[in-house]
Amino acid sequence: MSADPILIWGAGAIGGVLGAYFQRAGHDVLLVDVAGDHVEAMNRDGLLIEGPVEEFRQSVRAALPAEVEGRFRRVILAVKAHHTPNALGMLVPHLADDGFVVSAQNGLNESVIADTIGASRTMGCFVNFGADWQAPGRILYGNRAAVALGELDGRTTERLAEMHALFRLVEPDAVMTDNIWGYLWGKLGYGALLFATALTNDSMADALARERYFPVYDALGREVMSLARAQDIQPLGFNGFDPAAFSNGSVSEAARRSVAAMTEHNRHTAKTHSGIWRDLAVRKRRTEVDAQVLPLTAIGAEHGVPTPALARLVALVHDLEAGRREQSLQTLDEMLSACA
Repeated sequence: MSADPILIWGAGAIGGVLGAYFQRAGHDVLLVDVAGDHVEAMNRDGLLIEGPVEEFRQSVRAALPAEVEGRFRRVILAVKAHHTPNALGMLVPHLADDGFVVSAQNGLNESVIADTIGASRTMGCFVNFGADWQAPGRILYGNRAAVALGELDGRTTERLAEMHALFRLVEPDAVMTDNIWGYLWGKLGYGALLFATALTNDSMADALARERYFPVYDALGREVMSLARAQDIQPLGFNGFDPAAFSNGSVSEAARRSVAAMTEHNRHTAKTHSGIWRDLAVRKRRTEVDAQVLPLTAIGAEHGVPTPALARLVALVHDLEAGRREQSLQTLDEMLSACA
């Protein structure tokens, strides 16, 4: 076990679960978060992990960004995607000369991090287990799911093996991969479908199961996979999402089977709704749409790949964020014309 501490920047759903498990296994962890009440609760009472996977309360060290001291070799970034630049500005002074940052986030934040600190100091990470921040000091760990780590250039390194061993404390089946970009692009396809489900108040599984909206899920999956091919990425599947099912040459029945498999996967989690839905319906704050989905439309424009479904999705999420629409099946209906 390495003696140097681990810095986790962002102690919400994903960061909180990781930190609690690492600390319980005897690693020295510092959890950083901008929410003062959350930091106070963690320092006072520990971090409570709830849900069907496991329930325990773990003593942890937590701090606000301004309270962080020292420099760290291992840093895990677990903030919302659109907070990445601001978080990097605060954490980089605490990155050791031989330090690196692991992005345990949604989207293509590895590119943002690499542009700031260099690709050689950036490690890719794909996390799909379900987790939700419930209240100060409380995190729901809803289900196990795919986890992968990889160097951006596909190499196998000592630090990759070290971080893989850490993440296996949370997900024993976590993998090391030489194609982390494939996992990240697969997650972008999966995530686009989840953004669509968040236009409604249905659970993820119930929204995915509605046959009326299969053309929406099919179109979103196809657009993202087309962009991956334009970027020379070989996307990888996981937890029901099958990239090949949304390729240009596949028949719709393959996509139907993939959506059905995603539906079944999401039937078996205590996290019934996506974090996107929670941001809109419960926390009343901006989603990650501008950091996850909007950049895909720019990639499409660069490569001449049309993205009408993704563009419509972004516009509808913006409407929800601004209070111009309500989460409902009628809002999801608005996607259909862009997905014919």
